[in-house]
Amino acid sequence: MSEVEVKQSRQVNECHNELLKMYIPMVTFIANVMGKHCEVVLHDLTNPENSIVAIENGEISGRRVGGPITDLVLKVMQEGAYKEVDFITNYKASVKGNRTCRSSSYFIKNETGEIIGVLCVNVDVTVLENVKSYLDDFIMTSFQNEGQKPLKVHNSDVFESLHETVEDVLENMITKVLSDYHLSPDRLSIDEKLDVVRKLNEAGLFLLKGGVSELAQKLKVSEATIYRYLSKVK
Repeated sequence: MSEVEVKQSRQVNECHNELLKMYIPMVTFIANVMGKHCEVVLHDLTNPENSIVAIENGEISGRRVGGPITDLVLKVMQEGAYKEVDFITNYKASVKGNRTCRSSSYFIKNETGEIIGVLCVNVDVTVLENVKSYLDDFIMTSFQNEGQKPLKVHNSDVFESLHETVEDVLENMITKVLSDYHLSPDRLSIDEKLDVVRKLNEAGLFLLKGGVSELAQKLKVSEATIYRYLSKVK
């Protein structure tokens, strides 16, 4: 048994939900069907900081067993979006190194309808995207006067970032929200800081351990202040 398989086995043994264990073979099956450019990941949402219990072709995102949950799944959990749908398909995910994946996520729910896991399929389409860009430019140069309308992309408002560590997830989520403001974090007004906390709470940041601490450092305030802001925005 390889080192990766040993880690997977250990992680699975720590995953107490029998339903999730049934999806372990699916991870390998889908990866074998789709090939080396397809990363398949199984998340146990009872342990968001170390949610990955099985992964194939993890070199695509650099993740491994024991890795954290993603920003998109945190948002799905926080908003309860999984209650309305069983899966989301064909959305864009970014990977370090300016690579792009076409991703889909299947929500695994228990008998009461609560989400307990997610099976994710991430197909690296970076090369294809570059080819498409070249072909689009070539074709549109030839037919620029035909008034063609662009294709409507489903789930265009769905976007995900795939990170190796919890620290990367927290950093990405906070930086993304702070980029909306034109001042440095420590110069934001109280109302603006409250707005930051509200947006990050809606995004699910505080479902992760370390979320309060990381944001407090970014805003240069105490953790007690972040908790006070949280109580005001909830």
